[in-house]
Amino acid sequence: MRILQLNIERGWRGGERQTLLCMRQFRATGHEAELAARKGGALAKAAAAEGFVVHEVGGMGSLVGFLLRCGRGFDVLHAQTANTLTWLALLKWWLRRPVVFTRRTAFSVPAARLRKTVWKWRKADAFVAISEAAAAQPRGAGLSVALIPSAVVEFPVDLQHIRAFAEKRGLAGKRVIATAAALTHEKDPFTLIRAIAILRQTRDDFVFLHLGAAGDVAAQAFQLVRELGLERHYLFAGFQSRIEDLYRLMDVFVLSSREEALGSSVLDAFLYSVPVVATDAGGLPELTADGRGLSCKVGDAQGIAQALGRVLDDADLRKGMVARARDYVLREHDATTMARRYLDEYARVSGEGIAPGSSSRE
Repeated sequence: MRILQLNIERGWRGGERQTLLCMRQFRATGHEAELAARKGGALAKAAAAEGFVVHEVGGMGSLVGFLLRCGRGFDVLHAQTANTLTWLALLKWWLRRPVVFTRRTAFSVPAARLRKTVWKWRKADAFVAISEAAAAQPRGAGLSVALIPSAVVEFPVDLQHIRAFAEKRGLAGKRVIATAAALTHEKDPFTLIRAIAILRQTRDDFVFLHLGAAGDVAAQAFQLVRELGLERHYLFAGFQSRIEDLYRLMDVFVLSSREEALGSSVLDAFLYSVPVVATDAGGLPELTADGRGLSCKVGDAQGIAQALGRVLDDADLRKGMVARARDYVLREHDATTMARRYLDEYARVSGEGIAPGSSSRE
């Protein structure tokens, strides 16, 4: 089966990680996985480095041209983002190929845009959501939605990278609280910064690492840290290409999102046995349920601070949380299982079961 993944985001976040992970799994089962991605973008570079065929596009016009020229050559067209689904929906009359869409967001589409959005959603032959929260509004609009959660895989540790990172930032002798989130409005770094300021009033045994690229509220976040006098305790470490290593440094992982379809960084924390504190946004309560993590209200800096202190001080709580969380992530967010579920959807919408390496193209 020849499968085209479409993701033209500029940066590298959870959706881009999952796109590449899907491609690896499809290739491992004998299928041809190719990518349409932003020219010069992080995803295009990462996929090309792993030997995938990458069709680089400069923008929407370039993507449309590529689809008109080459789209019919694929068995399945898989939109990994909402903007790529838009063009697959508009060109479906020409492409005449099955379209699959994965919804990776859980925010509610405003009423003014809902009609057009539902029209676009209905053009997908298979609509996939990564969590119940992401599936809720499409199901409410009458769509059939398949639930395929994101997956994570464990990477071998690079001890030299860990030591160099810890030394550069002076982490020796400190307990490490961390997040992995871009500095954007929906990730709400302001509540997190205020929570750390509250925690600092009662203890001085920790340092906070904010891992993630700059975004639309980066300047305001930097300013708030200065205003609260947290420069020595709240460290902005930026985007890290080997972030999996850095989970080994963490005593607690925290996510303060206002909107979150699932939270792949929480899955990473589960995988690397780091206890988690997270808000109750979107799909996060699905992850932290049953004692796998501590949940706080969105925007509740005091609650986050108290939860972080509780985790730091209670060894039995940490032990139980990480054991339940690791067992859960290995069982429910396995990459092989995710790929099989997608391949089942591909086979269903293409009208036949397709063995690895075969093709149904006309």
